[in-house]
Amino acid sequence: MKKICVMGLGYIGLPTASLFAAHGHEVLGVDVVDSVVETINAGKIHLEEPGLYTLASAAVGSGNLRASKTPEKSDVFMICVPTPLTEKKSADMSFVEQAAVSILDFLKKGDLVILESTSPPGTTRDLIAPLISGKGFKVGEDVFLSHCPERVLPGRILKELIENPRIIGGYNEKSAEVTHELYRGIVEGPIFLTDCTTAELAKVMENTYRDVNIALANELGHICESLGVSAWEVIELANRHPRVNLHLPGPGVGGHCISVDPWFIVEKFPEKSDLIHLARITNDAQPEKVVEKVHEIFKNFDRKPSVALFGVSYKGDVDDIR
Repeated sequence: MKKICVMGLGYIGLPTASLFAAHGHEVLGVDVVDSVVETINAGKIHLEEPGLYTLASAAVGSGNLRASKTPEKSDVFMICVPTPLTEKKSADMSFVEQAAVSILDFLKKGDLVILESTSPPGTTRDLIAPLISGKGFKVGEDVFLSHCPERVLPGRILKELIENPRIIGGYNEKSAEVTHELYRGIVEGPIFLTDCTTAELAKVMENTYRDVNIALANELGHICESLGVSAWEVIELANRHPRVNLHLPGPGVGGHCISVDPWFIVEKFPEKSDLIHLARITNDAQPEKVVEKVHEIFKNFDRKPSVALFGVSYKGDVDDIR
């Protein structure tokens, strides 16, 4: 059993910390928000996720999980903090950097540092590794380092943390092997080992793939509108082909990941990501097109109408409104 310090107790950090605690590890969850720390230490949770309350409260009750605002010496440090976009559509890595810096004074030889936060390709190698080296450790020998991206869906997080295939990207081969030893205790799905940069790119490409295909569907919607035909019928008929699976058009993309991750590639490779960039522009423009359509409908009213908006979260049965 290991002592694990999880930096960040949000949608990924808290379920991950609870799961490791449930498997017998001593887990310290660290968050900068006082109310989050107090809520978890009281055996409660601050977000909605099926099964999480039962798991987290049991972990706290057993003494295997507790929360704090500051890290402690541990065997494993997991960084699960946000990586939002700036107004200039670049990755804000300040939370990752702050989390990494905050654990440096607690590192010792033999420790493992894992970056779970979705990050631009090269982050583990170019941001985290130099910070660890700056404390006098040889990365991959004294302190092991990996990127292990989460691949879960809100509403199914606990189930998918256990069952989904997992990618482990090691700074070197030994780091990947040490990380695999840890995760194989909670992951029932297959685990694939690679290098950290490949793992980072694989994660952001998963959501980029979806974004590009959604953009294609949205463009098709505009074309069908111009032609005066039903996009739904076109898609239904086209998908009768055994090798075609068109998505459905809509008001853009929701959630935290799909509208963010592709920009990480565009930021790093602006000259080589024309298609990805165009998909982002296409999908980001969809909400305005919805508003335009509503205004067209308004013209049929003699008076100023009331508007009811059904649904605030990005999909049903989750409390995530990002």
